[in-house]
Amino acid sequence: MARPNSFGRDTGLQARMLITLFLLGLVYAVLVAALIAAGAGAVTIAVVAALLFALQLFTSDKIALYSMGAKEVAPSDGPDARRLHAMIERLCIQANLPKPRVAIAQTPMPNAFAIGRSPKSATVCATAGIMQLLDDGELEAVLGHEITHVLNRDVVVMTVASFFASIAAFITQWGFLFGGGFGGNRNNNNNGNNNGFFIVILVSAAVYVISFLLLQALSRYREFAADRGSAVLTGRPSALISALMKIDGRMNVIPTRDLRAAPGELAAFYIFPPKAKQTVATLFSTHPPLDARIARLQRLEAQLQGTA
Repeated sequence: MARPNSFGRDTGLQARMLITLFLLGLVYAVLVAALIAAGAGAVTIAVVAALLFALQLFTSDKIALYSMGAKEVAPSDGPDARRLHAMIERLCIQANLPKPRVAIAQTPMPNAFAIGRSPKSATVCATAGIMQLLDDGELEAVLGHEITHVLNRDVVVMTVASFFASIAAFITQWGFLFGGGFGGNRNNNNNGNNNGFFIVILVSAAVYVISFLLLQALSRYREFAADRGSAVLTGRPSALISALMKIDGRMNVIPTRDLRAAPGELAAFYIFPPKAKQTVATLFSTHPPLDARIARLQRLEAQLQGTA
């Protein structure tokens, strides 16, 4: 087997992102067609969708950091900030990436995530909990995982795809909440409008389910890809294995109220899902099982050591 001694974008991930976006484009085209058939104006749909999309794309990173209570830090902001900046700068030099902004979230939950629409606008955030839990080698492996997400640009793909899923979910919830009425059932025209809107609700629900499944599948693969990137970038898959096992162990003792405080919409972006123990089926999880991640990293360790 070829030795994984080069660092670059994961071609398997790139292909999966393109396929996911293509399939999502098809299902959203069906949703738009249903909206137009129900009486919504095509221009109105386009304008509203464009505005919401721009809002999501340019503000999602700020919203994510705010929801975590995270603050951007400079190297002069203390030993933790200097530690993060030094590791991230070294990793970015190795990965040939511009250095992202660095943030720290003051929460005991041990986690980290990357956010941003491009490598030049990316932010890597680590929690106070993960910095206290991990040694330097383990923390560097976690940060290598996040830097790989930035390199692969899968963060922006997840952001864009989840936006359309959110729109479909909103239409579905709004329709069920207000009954899909356009002013009552006073005449046949209104009956026809109501029937059309009911179809929109059904299509929106189907679009949301399909989007959800596609996003979860992509999310799981991108975690494998980022694990591999960290292993190649740092040369120490064992450090990431140790980090994941420590995080898993600490999650078991973190108070439930702290786990619930973690924004659910960020679950797919964490290196480790805060509610992993509550996952009932791999199909619906944002991350692959820990055992599977460790097994792949162990194979990479053997390859790097020349024993496989």
